[in-house]
Amino acid sequence: MNKDNNETLAYQALGPDQILGSVENLGYRCDGHLMAMNSYENRVYQVGIDHGESVIAKFYRPGRWSDAAIIEEHEFASELADAEIPVVPPIRNDQGKSLFRNGPYRFSLFPRRGGRPLELDNLGQLAQIGRFIGRIHLIGRAKAFQHRPTLDVDTFGVESYQYLLENGFIPKDLELAYRTLAEDLVVRIRNCYERAGAIDHIRVHGDCHPGNISWTPHGPYIVDLDDARTAPAAQDIWMLLSGDRSEQATVLRKVLSGYTAFCSFDPRELYLFEALRTLRLLYYYAWIARRWNDPAFQRVFTWFNSQKCWEEHILSLREQASEMDEEPLPID
Repeated sequence: MNKDNNETLAYQALGPDQILGSVENLGYRCDGHLMAMNSYENRVYQVGIDHGESVIAKFYRPGRWSDAAIIEEHEFASELADAEIPVVPPIRNDQGKSLFRNGPYRFSLFPRRGGRPLELDNLGQLAQIGRFIGRIHLIGRAKAFQHRPTLDVDTFGVESYQYLLENGFIPKDLELAYRTLAEDLVVRIRNCYERAGAIDHIRVHGDCHPGNISWTPHGPYIVDLDDARTAPAAQDIWMLLSGDRSEQATVLRKVLSGYTAFCSFDPRELYLFEALRTLRLLYYYAWIARRWNDPAFQRVFTWFNSQKCWEEHILSLREQASEMDEEPLPID
């Protein structure tokens, strides 16, 4: 059995002894309290510390990121924190290290932060989160990632639908409908990019949905930069939009009113909102499929990989085809 398989099996068997032992190897004294957090790609736990604040221990899934890519994420978080942008950077040891190993496990520690969810119907909060994202993007434009990928049509779109087809996830009676629809969607997505033209690609959070934003009496802070990558600025904005076109336009105007106080926004990127939403939908189902051998995924995503699942997925993708034919949301 090769090294990758050994690490994957060890990761799936990760238990309290390995978690607490890893944290204590860094000099902490655990009090035995351990709580799994809402994370599937990585294993994330709140660990109680004797006579101290709890810490968040994040164990990285083997094969997803190289050490260099993880360290680059940590450096981005620290860069934002140094600019007094409220993110949660990793804890570093006396030597400045933030990525650690314990046998087959790679892990990092983060300070625990409390807060409540972002209220998408609170226009004041939306303007503030717009200012927050604008500040992130101002730093994100300063230099480029060297080890983290770019969000592109081939990786998120083409490779995703091909993986599902080639690995037998799509039911036989739906294969033709899914294949032709996915191929058509990729054409439409590329057309959206062509309409947008030559836009900037910058360092972004990459997964800036409301679940990764917490609200405190002092304002918002953002967590989980695990998906940080190079992408259009629109990637960190469209996930805040939901509801009908009128509701989305209202939210977008409010977010941009805060965003543009710190960072310019190219209105041509409005052409990308539904294209990026479609790419995420394609990628999301392929992501679950790629992890389907992980027992944790089968326990959580019980609705996945049924006939009904794929029928509803195809219906959602057809709706996205129509959305990409619409004019961009108005912002003035």
